[in-house]
Amino acid sequence: MAEKEPSRQPTHRAYSVIRRDGQDDFWLNIGLVFAHKDSSGFNIMLQAFPLDGKIVCREITAEDMAEEPAPSSRPRHNNSRSTAPAQRR
Repeated sequence: MAEKEPSRQPTHRAYSVIRRDGQDDFWLNIGLVFAHKDSSGFNIMLQAFPLDGKIVCREITAEDMAEEPAPSSRPRHNNSRSTAPAQRR
């Protein structure tokens, strides 16, 4: 019987950056990026497609993980919009 691989965690988040006149850009999280086992490529799992065709991938940091609510406490439908942390502008 083959050994089961440990579950892989995403290494990056995929964003669509929406330019807004007179305001900070809005970084819309549209998916996750998983590194291949041999570290030679990625699988990008998108939940939406950017209108301008541009996807920005940023490495997930410990700070990002601290900001993320636990899955059980995350609301099902979140209509609020906020800007991304300063390092992503």
